Amino acid sequence: MFLLKPYIFNNFPEITCCFTTKIGLERKSPYFFNISFAVGDDEKIVRENRSALFSSLKLEKLTVHFQKQIHSDIVRIVKSDSISEESDAMICSDTKNALAIIAADCTSIFVYDFKNKIIAAVHSGWRGTQKRILEKTLKILSDQFNSINKDLYVYLGPSISQENYQVGEEVAELFEKKYLADIEGKIYLDVAGANYDMLLDFGIPENQIQKSSICTYEMKEIMHSYRRDGEKSGRSLGVIALR
Repeated sequence: MFLLKPYIFNNFPEITCCFTTKIGLERKSPYFFNISFAVGDDEKIVRENRSALFSSLKLEKLTVHFQKQIHSDIVRIVKSDSISEESDAMICSDTKNALAIIAADCTSIFVYDFKNKIIAAVHSGWRGTQKRILEKTLKILSDQFNSINKDLYVYLGPSISQENYQVGEEVAELFEKKYLADIEGKIYLDVAGANYDMLLDFGIPENQIQKSSICTYEMKEIMHSYRRDGEKSGRSLGVIALR
């Protein structure tokens, strides 16, 4: 399988982080290498896909936490025995745990506090971004875990680019003008850019942030995209694990 692995965590051998693509186990159209049970793919195949992925990353003995993503601003602190619940961000300070985000255009953000050994994973589409779920996650890290900006390293995974993310006026009016582009009378929103700025506003050094340049919509050969493929789109999985 073809996995995208960020360089930003290279100095931390205790961290495993990657983002899956459409390519794996020779899966075919329409779902390709899909990680989600919620898109109509055969459940047996999805389980095989997940098992192969976790085996390749040596995560079999770790607890991999999923969440019921609902485009909210709900942030949960999870333990090894936590069950999947509705949320769009998770924080974990226990070793031998992994946090998973499922996405097919939305921005996924993975945070590591190397001093306090804490990981966080955030799913942020336009709704989550407007509700500032990433900012709320960072505030919880600060208030409850004593995280400070200079100790945080962050990866923003592949997502749909502004050039391909047209929105209506009812969505555009919820965002600052600097995240909007008017192209031939149509409005385009920069979701990843808004999240990136939240990281900078929190004071995280720019050289401790990696923002993927891959557009899920444009990279048709390797990336899932709901905006491009609709109901038949598979889903990628981004994961961060603390050993």
